[in-house]
Amino acid sequence: MAVIRVVLGHRGTLVRGALAAMLSRESDLDVMAELDCSDDVLNAVRLRPHVVVLEPQLPGKVGIEDLCRKLVGRGVLVLIDHEAIAATSLALVKQAPRIGLLATDATPDQMVQAVRDVAKGLPVVDVRLAVAALKAGDNPLTDRECEVLRQVTTGATAQEIARTLSLSAGTVRNYLSRILAKTGARSRIEAIRKAQDAGWI
Repeated sequence: MAVIRVVLGHRGTLVRGALAAMLSRESDLDVMAELDCSDDVLNAVRLRPHVVVLEPQLPGKVGIEDLCRKLVGRGVLVLIDHEAIAATSLALVKQAPRIGLLATDATPDQMVQAVRDVAKGLPVVDVRLAVAALKAGDNPLTDRECEVLRQVTTGATAQEIARTLSLSAGTVRNYLSRILAKTGARSRIEAIRKAQDAGWI
């Protein structure tokens, strides 16, 4: 039986460890790396994984959309919370069925089967995710701008956001300026409200 090599990219240590333990119980799945940064996931391609499992909010310099595009020749499975569909998810839905999309409330059996299907090149798309993402409408914000704005909702300063996303404080301030311009908001609070109302974050 051929063993499917898997790389996990998730910011949550507990969730990442639980996913790794669950997948490793299967005799045909081998979790080669557990990573918490998109840059490290991209570097892990040298391990020649068959499937890369990701979460949309994975921190790092490479945004999730670009990361999915760069993982050419690898099966990609993205785990999305269908209660928090944002425009980042819409952008990912547009990459289906090249990448697989699975809801975070899927059962362990569904998760294992999704990894196997993606490894075989079969489409894996949760219908609820696709419908909800399409309803969110077109988002003027890039995936990185959405990440920055999500960080703002936590009350983080520009310096704190910069550390979290591995960016400079100046770059974060530039993103915030663009976010205000694109949303037509006069303040960060107004930008958050508009983006949340539109389903962008």
